[in-house]
Amino acid sequence: MRKAGISEFEAFARDILSAIPDRPISFEVFADEFDEMERQARFIATWGENVYVKIPITNTRGESSIPLVRRLAGAGVKLNVTAMMTLDQMRDVSGALAGGPPACASLFAGRIADTGRDPLPMIAESLAVLRATPNVELIWASPRELLNIFQANELGCHIITVTNDILAKLALVGKNLDDYSLDTVKMFYRDAQAAGFSIRTDATV
Repeated sequence: MRKAGISEFEAFARDILSAIPDRPISFEVFADEFDEMERQARFIATWGENVYVKIPITNTRGESSIPLVRRLAGAGVKLNVTAMMTLDQMRDVSGALAGGPPACASLFAGRIADTGRDPLPMIAESLAVLRATPNVELIWASPRELLNIFQANELGCHIITVTNDILAKLALVGKNLDDYSLDTVKMFYRDAQAAGFSIRTDATV
């Protein structure tokens, strides 16, 4: 948001809600102490029926937010528990959200992949965990490539967050690979021409 020049969070959030009144939208708390997280979460939840409050799975000291998640869910606050990367975290969140209002659990699959681990088995196992809590939807967070959209769909993941640069690649879906190869060669040539590079072939070796 800072990169986009957003200076007033609540005004920004309310503008979004005015433009998109009928789709779930998540807004995050900015506190690190759980008491303040709870105050912020309860306030954010008043902004609209489609508002989900993002609560990190821990604070910056690594202390679990599960007790807070349980309190907020018990109070009817719709939550998006975020920054999860392990099945133990998913199990804890599933238990804390069971029987509560609609909620989301965000597994940061892209960041898991950044560590050299295949996130697909963890997505599948997380979906199995959440079968016991039908009020909770799984979010594939931090995707890294367009293929992740197809992988999420194939696995039955409820939601995937997608950045604009990945969405822009949707036009490539089904593109003929011979044509794509030629386009790539042309791009390499244009880049070389724009850089002004040359190789002297008349020089004596």
